[in-house]
Amino acid sequence: MNIAIYGYGNLGRGVEDSIRRNPDMKLVAVFTRRSPESLTVATEGVPVVSTENIMEWKDKIDVLIICGGSATDLPEMTPALAKSFNVVDSFDNHSNIPVHFERVNKIAKENGTVALISCGWDPGMFSVNRLYASCILPDGKDYTFWGKGVSQGHSDAIRRIEGVIDARQYTVPVEDALESVRSGKNPELTARQKHKRECFVVAEEGADKARIEREIVTMPAYFEPYDTTVTFITAKEMKEKHSELPHGGNVIRTGVTGKEDCHTQVIEYKLTLDSNPEFTGSVLVAYARAVCRMAKRGDSGCKTVFDIAPADLSAADRSEIIAHLL
Repeated sequence: MNIAIYGYGNLGRGVEDSIRRNPDMKLVAVFTRRSPESLTVATEGVPVVSTENIMEWKDKIDVLIICGGSATDLPEMTPALAKSFNVVDSFDNHSNIPVHFERVNKIAKENGTVALISCGWDPGMFSVNRLYASCILPDGKDYTFWGKGVSQGHSDAIRRIEGVIDARQYTVPVEDALESVRSGKNPELTARQKHKRECFVVAEEGADKARIEREIVTMPAYFEPYDTTVTFITAKEMKEKHSELPHGGNVIRTGVTGKEDCHTQVIEYKLTLDSNPEFTGSVLVAYARAVCRMAKRGDSGCKTVFDIAPADLSAADRSEIIAHLL
């Protein structure tokens, strides 16, 4: 399968790493909005091409994996690229997924392409597990906990505050809440009761740290609804202790079965990730395999992880999957 990457940031590099681990795939090009001459990719011999020249590759790519941001990139990129390519994106603005789906579906249907949106771990793998669990335990309740991990969007929000040089924000589950859910108590939890936020900030010399801290903890939507701690550190500490991008979380559904709801059942799916972008890239690559197969079968339109058969994700053939995984 000939795979191409559109955008070469942290996620694009994660996709590249995953492609080299899948022998049925080949990275054929990396497309960038930057000057191609300024970019060196890890895979030897792979051309770096300006996004302006992408149509020259129309018949050379089985699936194009789009590695842009959800805020402004993907709402424009995915519909535009789905006119000519089978595509996969990681659009993660949950509330806007239905609108994104409709826009992409119309274009993909009109042009006979397959476009998979909102693929990754949440939305993505967590979504699949929420669906499975709700089908199995219809009389139950869903809980999703994120972290401990770096929230790139929240970290960026801190960096935009006057006097801040750099920042990392960790989303941390509240352990008491997590254990209460696991025990099957079905608690009603506010945002503050489920998660706390830990902020590590490098401030400019002479900056008003009290003001910076106040602006962080009172920031609407981002920090105000949570118990938030702010720790000021040096640039050296930031580089040594906070240069990685770990993340993860838990999807839990608790439900009841039996006469008079006498038995409590708990389903839990957990991720512990050293590298958020590398894991997300690995998910995108597995689903690119499924997109390629669906396109070859003549399918078209916008898809989500709910529409993909698990067997289509695997490089192994059906008999191997049945013999070794079933």
